[in-house]
Amino acid sequence: MLVAGIDVGSLTAEVVLIKDGNVIHYVIMPTGSNSRKAAERALDSALQAMNLKQSDLDYVVATGYGRISIDIADKRITEITCHGRGALYFNPRVRTVIDIGGQDSKVIRINDGGNVFDFAMNDKCAAGTGRFLEVMAQALEVGIEDLAELSEKATDTVTISSMCTVFAESEVVSLIAQGLPREQIARGLHQSIAERTVGLIRRVGLEELVMITGGVAKNTALVKALNEKLGTTIIVPEEPQIAGALGAALLAQEELSA
Repeated sequence: MLVAGIDVGSLTAEVVLIKDGNVIHYVIMPTGSNSRKAAERALDSALQAMNLKQSDLDYVVATGYGRISIDIADKRITEITCHGRGALYFNPRVRTVIDIGGQDSKVIRINDGGNVFDFAMNDKCAAGTGRFLEVMAQALEVGIEDLAELSEKATDTVTISSMCTVFAESEVVSLIAQGLPREQIARGLHQSIAERTVGLIRRVGLEELVMITGGVAKNTALVKALNEKLGTTIIVPEEPQIAGALGAALLAQEELSA
């Protein structure tokens, strides 16, 4: 039995292949301007790596921002459901999932079966998301991969009062012009994102264990800021970016078995 989970987000597309109950391969690549083509490229790349063809697939579940455009999918399931199931696979004791993606963020409460109990989502603006961090990194003239390291060098912090991406960028530029160290500004940005995320958590209630998924989970400074504000230790899976696609593949396996 060979199944695939495809998660097409605003910034990246992920594919996870499961064969006979085991994850055999995964792929992460940029989405670009066309969700359907991104899904096809990612799926073809994953299959070619394992010397497989699309005709070998028994079932495909699509999720994410671009799931409607994926023609090969046998079923389309929301990313909230898929991230919950993927997180449970990483650690069966997880009950709260923080997912920070390219253009939205969400907090999901799940039960011991990985089913969604409650959730809160910010999808109205890019505040506190991967895109927000990209814009702030550009304003600070550093690579997004260097933002966490810059923040961790700070000996003090500065308050970023705006979470709107456009206004926050202007605020950062103004703070740089005032001569404030970039390290302090970077730390302030991470603190602001953490505070906004905690607001989402309060809406659904915190139940441990807590896991963070999505590409932003690789930002160690943000994870540290969240740990401090929540007073807990957030689990970061080995590859947090594939949680949605993994959950989709697991659900494809269940659909096929049913």
